[in-house]
Amino acid sequence: MKTGVNGVALGVFIFFFLAVTVIGFMASRWRKAENEASLDEWGLGGRSFGTWVTWFLLGGDLYTAYTFVAVPAAVYAAGAAGFFAVPYTILVYPLIFTFLPRMWSVSHKHGYVTTSDFVRGRFGSKGLSLAVAITGILATMPYIALQLVGIQAVLDVMGVGGEGSNWFIKDLPLLIAFAVLAAYTYSSGLRAPALIAFVKDGLIYLVIIVAIIYIPIKLGGFDDIFAAAGKKFATLNPATGKPTGALAPGEAGQWGYATLALGSALALFMYPHSITATLSSRSRNVIRRNTTILPLYSLMLGLLALLGFMAIADGIKVKNGQLAIPQLFENMFPDWFAGVAFAAIGIGALVPAAIMSIAAANLFTRNIYRDFIKPDASPAQEAKVSKLVSLLVKVGALAFVLTMDKTVAINFQLLGGIWILQTMPALVGGLFTRWFHRWALLAGWAAGMAYGTFAAFGVASPTQKHFGGSSKEIPGIGEIGYIGLTAFVLNVVVVVVLTFILKAAKAPEGVDETSPSDYTADVGDKGVDAELPPATATTH
Repeated sequence: MKTGVNGVALGVFIFFFLAVTVIGFMASRWRKAENEASLDEWGLGGRSFGTWVTWFLLGGDLYTAYTFVAVPAAVYAAGAAGFFAVPYTILVYPLIFTFLPRMWSVSHKHGYVTTSDFVRGRFGSKGLSLAVAITGILATMPYIALQLVGIQAVLDVMGVGGEGSNWFIKDLPLLIAFAVLAAYTYSSGLRAPALIAFVKDGLIYLVIIVAIIYIPIKLGGFDDIFAAAGKKFATLNPATGKPTGALAPGEAGQWGYATLALGSALALFMYPHSITATLSSRSRNVIRRNTTILPLYSLMLGLLALLGFMAIADGIKVKNGQLAIPQLFENMFPDWFAGVAFAAIGIGALVPAAIMSIAAANLFTRNIYRDFIKPDASPAQEAKVSKLVSLLVKVGALAFVLTMDKTVAINFQLLGGIWILQTMPALVGGLFTRWFHRWALLAGWAAGMAYGTFAAFGVASPTQKHFGGSSKEIPGIGEIGYIGLTAFVLNVVVVVVLTFILKAAKAPEGVDETSPSDYTADVGDKGVDAELPPATATTH
């Protein structure tokens, strides 16, 4: 293990960081609209992105520093259980093929910017819309923090701002990265991460291809890698008396593995940043094409997870598993290519962090500020508020990273997954049927949120007394499973039962401002572009 500052790697990292910074600020001139003072322009890139821009944007949005650092770190710590991310990214694309085109169509027809906009329009309920908005913001915050943790892990391995430094020197590089991210997001909106995503994904693919060929050669081949991993996982944990992990999930872990994969797949496109990237597309067919080519990223993810086993074979021992893969890169690669790998992780954090902060800001602006504080807000006022809130969201995420134990970041992100899954009945259900009652959906959301939070609070780990994981015994079944999926089932049961009761009582259902044809409309259909700002309509 190298000590001190790795000057060559740091120099390469800074070069790429400066390059994407320039791209981020220049993005404000890309496809510049006549009227930039609107959320359609700042928060959705003018709804003008084609197939490849959308593919890189969604890839940059979904495959983050969490992917690059935390997934192989989970494999490094526990074995094959960490591969849950691979099947869930395979499951998710057939699921989103069924509903994302409908979401795009109705949002484009009515000018919806957020999921909460749709929920309010579909069910005529500001209360349900507010619940979806608050959930989206809460779930996004730890996700942004996780991206900053990825940057910090890379900086630590390069020897920049070590633990022995005073707090200001130690955190200064992260503060600089945060300031740059905040500045170009404020200036360019969604166009910045859309352009930077090309650089980010190119670097990631390059690093993965090289790593999956070069590192096994240096370690003696995959036979030796799996042998070392098997030996390590067979070692008993002194605290539990059980093996530390397994190369394949045992029978006891199969329910947890399957439910976590399924629950994560259902939750992924409930996140505000996923929908934001989707709504930036210029046509319904762009969305359909992307659901067929995005699985290419799942191939990359499977190869990426193998790096966890390689870190074991290299003998890497770190207290914080988030450092395992950056340390592997520094040990295995020449200094200059280690810098390229670190840049891939760093930029892989900046792109999604920017999109997430924009998505959270859009939710606040449209569904809290405009709905409850200033109903007559102009498009320019909405854009201004959203820019300011995007800064506040990043400050909150930065505060999380600077004040809390970095090893718990993944658990808080998983808690966010439990929360965001509870918005699925209102969002996806609403795209296909108006049968669910708005009050039943709100009650189901509350039940799922309460159960999920309480159950997660009771999960302990060696490093945490509460919120130590996202799996717990499933009531009535007795198997260990993903809390989010259990909460979701409870949510749906409450929604269905209360809908029957409320319909029988003839409770008011609210006004649906959509029509059946809205869900299949495409660009060029009568009325689709007419309701959007002029600058947006002219981009098609």
